[in-house]
Amino acid sequence: MLRRLYDRTMAIAATPYATWGLVMVAFAESSVFPIPPDVLLIPMILAARDKAFNYIFIATLASVAGGLAGYGIGWGLWEIVGQPILNFYGAMDKFEEFRSGYNEHGALIVFIAGLTPFPFKVITIASGAFGLDLMAFMVASVLARGGRFMIVGGLLWRFGEPIKAFIERYLGLLTTVFCILLVGGFVAVRFLV
Repeated sequence: MLRRLYDRTMAIAATPYATWGLVMVAFAESSVFPIPPDVLLIPMILAARDKAFNYIFIATLASVAGGLAGYGIGWGLWEIVGQPILNFYGAMDKFEEFRSGYNEHGALIVFIAGLTPFPFKVITIASGAFGLDLMAFMVASVLARGGRFMIVGGLLWRFGEPIKAFIERYLGLLTTVFCILLVGGFVAVRFLV
């Protein structure tokens, strides 16, 4: 079943609709959605390595735009939307404790979270809720998200066929590791935020 899903994702990744899917997932992941854009970015680059840098640029732009939407949720819709989202991730209990350190090191927190599997939406919403300087937020977001997608995309572009063969050979193990990292990000939110 996993092999069929992989093959289907690779087939979809080669279609013109995949780009719009990448835009939607990258945007939503930075504001409300738990699945990272890598699930589309990786197969899209493997299916069309010559378009790798276009996809990296698109993912970065959409992710930063989604981060700005998350910032807006925290800034203007905190009680209606922001609190329920952080409640969903179990992050409300440490919210005030986090606020003081966040105001001091917010841009660095945005940068680090943007590079890691840590759920970026938590950071974007917190940035708006805490009133982090918008320019600092945007610069950190562009550098972090662009850097993250450039690392992933650049490696896939450079070593495409061997990485594709590796993924196909160890698909089950890689899926398990990816799921552990994804769940680990949510656990980190619960205990660190």
